[in-house]
Amino acid sequence: MVTQTTASKGISQVSAVCCTPLDTVDMTDADAAQAAAVFKALADPARIRIVNLLANAPDAVCVCDLTPHLNLSQPTVSFHLKKLLNAGIVERSQRGKWAFYSLRPGVLSEIAGALTPEGTNHD
Repeated sequence: MVTQTTASKGISQVSAVCCTPLDTVDMTDADAAQAAAVFKALADPARIRIVNLLANAPDAVCVCDLTPHLNLSQPTVSFHLKKLLNAGIVERSQRGKWAFYSLRPGVLSEIAGALTPEGTNHD
């Protein structure tokens, strides 16, 4: 914000002028909608913990291996994983009767990129 001082009839006035130009490329409506869907899916502590566990796992993880870490029932963990899957955050592979989940490659960089100023390296 820039301030301007003017004097008129011996009275000094200070007025604020907003003149910070937005000269960077902003998000498109579609990009903002996609980011909002991702953040909505992440707006639950259990889902944040799931993403953290998957980010630190060397390979895809079975639902049965997540439940003890989260202290949640298997159906509840599956519910949260489905929300993350629908938002494009995780990938699912079926191995027999078991479902294995991993983070979609590049998803963490994409999430960070939604909040990072243009041109900033977020690796």
